[in-house]
Amino acid sequence: MKDQNSLLIERMVREMQLRNYSERSIRSYSASMSKVENFYNLPLDKITIQQFKDFLYHRITIDKISVSMVNQSISAFKIMQVDILGREWEPVKIKRPRREKRLPSVLHKEEVEQMIYQTRNIKHKALLALAYSSGLRREEIRMIKPDAIDSKTMRVKVTAGKGKKDRYTLLSTKALELLRQYYKLERPVNYLFEVQGKRGKCLAPETLNQIAKLAAKRAGIKKKISFHTLRHCFATHLLEKGINLRLIQQFMGHASIKTTSIYLHIANIHPGSVTSPLDEMNI
Repeated sequence: MKDQNSLLIERMVREMQLRNYSERSIRSYSASMSKVENFYNLPLDKITIQQFKDFLYHRITIDKISVSMVNQSISAFKIMQVDILGREWEPVKIKRPRREKRLPSVLHKEEVEQMIYQTRNIKHKALLALAYSSGLRREEIRMIKPDAIDSKTMRVKVTAGKGKKDRYTLLSTKALELLRQYYKLERPVNYLFEVQGKRGKCLAPETLNQIAKLAAKRAGIKKKISFHTLRHCFATHLLEKGINLRLIQQFMGHASIKTTSIYLHIANIHPGSVTSPLDEMNI
């Protein structure tokens, strides 16, 4: 028979499934609660707020976990306390840590161009082109299906992106051309980009990072980048072209304009290139 502790975590998993949380979040939240119970060797309903805070302190100072992981643990603990144990939640007792406000690293357009140009593997080339030209997240590229590419309206449909939200973003004509070349050669059966020799299986997250890093190395780029860098480049380069921030927010799938506004601090927009609207009037 399963112990009370495991049953509580099972109830939390079911609660999250009912709320349509992603499988990734459910795994992370349940793992977080398992760590708490194993840390104290106590049932979760016996662990106090202070004990949980001490656990977080240990994870921050000894395990050196990130701010996002701390917030994830707090969110999981809140679901356990409120929805499973039926207790009142007092946010003042567990304050979330402040996030470090670091600006993302971006590449110049010429650097992105070289990354794609220097890539000879047609699957990798098409993948990089689509990721940059549409601003897709790594997980969105992994799970994308061939029917998400709409050549009639020149849009890419993102199904159940972050927060389980659907959205449309841009489809580049050059990316479409590369995708057609790739599709004719490999004919993927399920996902648009599949593991070589394992038809129907999507690429691993780390594989995408390796593809991006190898492309950067071939292009002679010394900056430290990840696959996600291409998404930052997409937003920054659109902003530099004068595209409205609200429109970029929609393409990116950001819930808040505040998230998108970070690119205002990165975009290379010279004040000298901006003219007053009065100069366009006949007065």
